[in-house]
Amino acid sequence: MTLPGLDLPALQPWFTAAVPGSGELRAELVHGGRSNLTYRLTDGTDTWVLRRPPLGALNPSAHDMGREYRVVAALAGTDVPVAPAVARCDDPAVLGVPFTVVGWVDGRVVRTADELDTLSAAEVQRCAFGLVEVLGRLHAVDPAAIGLADYGRAQGYLGRQIRRWNDQWARIATRDLPDIDTLHARLARTCPPEAGASIVHGDFRIDNTILDPADPGIVRALVDWEMATLGDPLADLGLHLAYADPAFDPVLGGKAAATSPRMPGREALARHYATATGRDPDALVEGLAFYVGLGYFKAAVIAEGIHARHVRGESVGRGYELVGGAVAPLAAAGIAALDGSG
Repeated sequence: MTLPGLDLPALQPWFTAAVPGSGELRAELVHGGRSNLTYRLTDGTDTWVLRRPPLGALNPSAHDMGREYRVVAALAGTDVPVAPAVARCDDPAVLGVPFTVVGWVDGRVVRTADELDTLSAAEVQRCAFGLVEVLGRLHAVDPAAIGLADYGRAQGYLGRQIRRWNDQWARIATRDLPDIDTLHARLARTCPPEAGASIVHGDFRIDNTILDPADPGIVRALVDWEMATLGDPLADLGLHLAYADPAFDPVLGGKAAATSPRMPGREALARHYATATGRDPDALVEGLAFYVGLGYFKAAVIAEGIHARHVRGESVGRGYELVGGAVAPLAAAGIAALDGSG
C-alpha cells in the first residue's frame, strides 16, 4: 500500500532493520495536523507513529525531523509526558526525506468543539488547567540536565522570532497584507527582554496533546515538537492563549476545541500558569499582550504557508482550502492584542 508521502514497500526493509521483531506493516494517514505529515503504522501486534515533512518545497529551518526526535528522546524520564522515541532516518533513499518513528500512545485527542462538548464543565476546566500545568512542567526542565544545552540560543529569542516569521512571510506570501507589516513593525518596536529561558514547544494547544481517556485533566503525551527550541517560555503561553480565538478555526480544521467558549478565558489560564510556575499572576497578566501578539503573528505566517502549499497542490488531507481565509483576521487580531483590545 502506498499513501501520499509514504511508500510502504520502500519503508518496510528499513523498518524491519530499525525495529527488530516488527512484522509486515499497514499504514493510514492521521488527519488533524497542518504541517508535518503523520501516519499510524501497525504490524497487527504493535503500533507506531511515523512523521515526515510535508510534500513539496520546504522553508529553510522548518520541518527539522532530527530536532523533533532529539527533544522527544531527551524528555523521556522527565515529568513531561512524551511518546517513546523509537527510531529516526536521515537517509533520503528510504522515503526521499528524513522521518521519525515513535511509539503509539493510547488516549483521547480532543480536536473539535463537538469532542470537547462530550466533557462536563468541570472536566473542561480540569483539562484546560492540566494543559497549562504540563506547559509549566516543560518550562521547568533544565535543558542542560537532559543534554539539550545546545538545542537553541535562548538569548535574543524574541527578536529572532520576529525576524524569522517576517522572513518566512516574505518567502511564502501569496498576497499583500498591510496588517502583517503593521504587526511586524509594532512587535519589533515593543520587543521586551526575555522573561526567562527554557525548552519551548512552539505549538502548544489542546489537540497537540493526548489525554487520558478516563481523566481529561491528565496529559499522557505532548506531541508535534517540530518547532521546539530554547527560548522565552512566555512565547509558548502567549501562542496557547492566542489559539483561543475562533479566527483559528479554519487553520485547525473547523470548529476547534481550542477556540471553544467553554474553555476558561485567557486571564484565568494565565493566572493558573503563573501559580503553577511560581510567577506573580498580576505581573504575568500585565505583560502578556506582546506575547499574545507574537503568537498571532507566528500563526498568521504559518497559516499563509499552509495556504501556499494548498495553492501549489501539495496538501495531503482535508480542509486546506479554508486556511487562507484565516490569515487576515489573525493579523488584525494580533494588532488588537497589542492594543489591549484583543
